Amino acid sequence: MAVNPPPIIADPVFATTRWSVVVRAGQPGSPEADHALAELCRVYWYPLYAYVRRFGHDPHTAQDFTQEFFARLLEKNYLGAADRKRGKFRWFLLTAFKCFLANEWDRARAQKRGGGQAPLSLDEMAAEERYRLEPADTHSADELYDRRWALDLLAHVQTLLRAEYAARDQARRFERLEQYLPGEDPGASYAETGAELGLSENAIKQEVHRLKRRYGELLRAEIAQTVVHPNEVDEELRYLIDVVCRR
Repeated sequence: MAVNPPPIIADPVFATTRWSVVVRAGQPGSPEADHALAELCRVYWYPLYAYVRRFGHDPHTAQDFTQEFFARLLEKNYLGAADRKRGKFRWFLLTAFKCFLANEWDRARAQKRGGGQAPLSLDEMAAEERYRLEPADTHSADELYDRRWALDLLAHVQTLLRAEYAARDQARRFERLEQYLPGEDPGASYAETGAELGLSENAIKQEVHRLKRRYGELLRAEIAQTVVHPNEVDEELRYLIDVVCRR
């Protein structure tokens, strides 16, 4: 019997932002606004940072632009214009970021990082370390933004699945089975994994089937939170697969 996923714990893995969070962040007078903005920042900090870096700007400039943008989201209530009926939130955010950058490219950065705003909780060095691992010339800034959305969403779903196994005291089993998830490279046969876990080869095959099915359920559930109608989930899922498979 499938176990309901545990509460999502804040982590550095990218996850699609729920529209409920977007709505709360678009209401500066709400006591939830600061928390919602912090969640948005956690989710989209790196994709936007990588977007600026891909244009050739140095790490400090990329940090400045990204942090200032998030500060203005709350100060200027940019999120008040976010409308779920007008499309996916990640595209709304990237469009807003492009407009912000168009007004900032040539302005001198005389103030300290953050433009005088209270600093947000960000791991800037980790962002730069991640960026150094990105393909040097393969993807445009827009493509890189979408790719980070897709790859980090998949990583987030895997984190949720890992938490479900841990909640059943099966963390070790998941460590051996996750090699069979989509995108992974199995290093052992079903028979070898079964021997490690004290299960038959057929039992491992059945377990992997259940694992993949639950992975698909969690992925669809996460995607469903970012589209307007349920019938758009398949379209978004196909787009995610296309983005991940691009070279």
